[in-house]
Amino acid sequence: MDRLWSPWRAGHVEAFEGDAKAGGQTLFARLAAENRDEDNLILWRGQHVFALLNRYPYTNGHLLLVPYREVADYDALTADEQGELFRVLHLAMGWLRRSHRPDGFNVGMNLGSAAGAGLPDHLHLHVVPRWSGDTNFMPVVGEAKVIPESLADTYAKLRRALEADAAPAAVETPSTSPEARGASSAAGAP
Repeated sequence: MDRLWSPWRAGHVEAFEGDAKAGGQTLFARLAAENRDEDNLILWRGQHVFALLNRYPYTNGHLLLVPYREVADYDALTADEQGELFRVLHLAMGWLRRSHRPDGFNVGMNLGSAAGAGLPDHLHLHVVPRWSGDTNFMPVVGEAKVIPESLADTYAKLRRALEADAAPAAVETPSTSPEARGASSAAGAP
């Protein structure tokens, strides 16, 4: 197999290996707690779930839908968390249809290390847009995947799609801001 030089991934791999649960928090919990949404590729925040771009996508527009609460198993989510996760899935597919016009989607979770979960302590739902013919000769013959769009361009396209979305759930309210969530968490609310 040929190897492609991708030095930008070293930082991710090192952070992932040495920092997957630093300070008692998973990577997702730390990203959600920061107030740097564009830098962290967070597109949307709800009450129980947030949506962000996968920094190392399978295809352009590959989104991750993540509950704020760190849980490893789907059945550990509350009914409210489960409900919002799948309401956001509905929104996310709409954003991707408007921004990237895919022909279909792969949607799924890898629960547990044996199932391929890279962050097994914090479940997340993958939303991967797909296009007819997007499995071309590169992965088959060249054993490489080509992502033709930068993350910054993908983020900008999706932000425009979110802003065009008239659904009230897509608008951050004071109660869903990172500061308000921190205050409610400190007060014992989920």
